[in-house]
Amino acid sequence: MARNRRVNKYQRAAQEPPRDVTRLAYGGARRESRRGLEWFVRDIPAHRAEKVYRCPSCGTDIPAGQAHVVAWNAEHFFGDEAAVRDRRHYHAHCWRSF
Repeated sequence: MARNRRVNKYQRAAQEPPRDVTRLAYGGARRESRRGLEWFVRDIPAHRAEKVYRCPSCGTDIPAGQAHVVAWNAEHFFGDEAAVRDRRHYHAHCWRSF
């Protein structure tokens, strides 16, 4: 007599194709192209915006509590650690027009 066995979540995960973990590796950032360069970009929601930053695009402050974008070069000459150190915070509209 054949038994109907339910597939558990681990078996189901083993049957599914592997997921892209790139965003996990880079803190949830997505990869975008701007001006011929590749960038990692992460949205910062208002409740996580705890400090004031200066937007390099327009030169004005991004106040604490305002949603914005943080971006860093995906092809930094000195590697990933240097790229993360050189990340910049942009107003969302400034990044879209960058």
